[in-house]
Amino acid sequence: MNAQRIDKWLWAARFFKTRSIASDEIGKNRVQVNGQDAKASREVKAGDTVRLRQGAVQRTVTVKGASGVRGPAPAAQLLYEETAESMALRQKAAEMNRLAREPALSIEQGRPTKRDRRQIEKTWDDRWSASID
Repeated sequence: MNAQRIDKWLWAARFFKTRSIASDEIGKNRVQVNGQDAKASREVKAGDTVRLRQGAVQRTVTVKGASGVRGPAPAAQLLYEETAESMALRQKAAEMNRLAREPALSIEQGRPTKRDRRQIEKTWDDRWSASID
């Protein structure tokens, strides 16, 4: 098998969990083959360059082969070779995520802690009632 539909290849190479997800991503123009936006029926062959986006990660791979079935991960990794630039960008993005500040630390006000709630309950008195005075 020397050529295969791009949606089926992405599924067999384990970039996407299902073929329909692969087709949806292709339909959203998140997959390019040789620099051009792909359609799900586009055929790829050995030597083609595929650029795809998985979430925030941009990957560029070179097709090395095609497979009609979805096999184990080690067999799927034989279907492509990731470029050095793509691997460097992925590692840089992973490092940036690791070093990024925890979003919860930037919240100054939010849900009170148990201690805060007890402190608030101590300060409540009759003036906090719902009556009309």
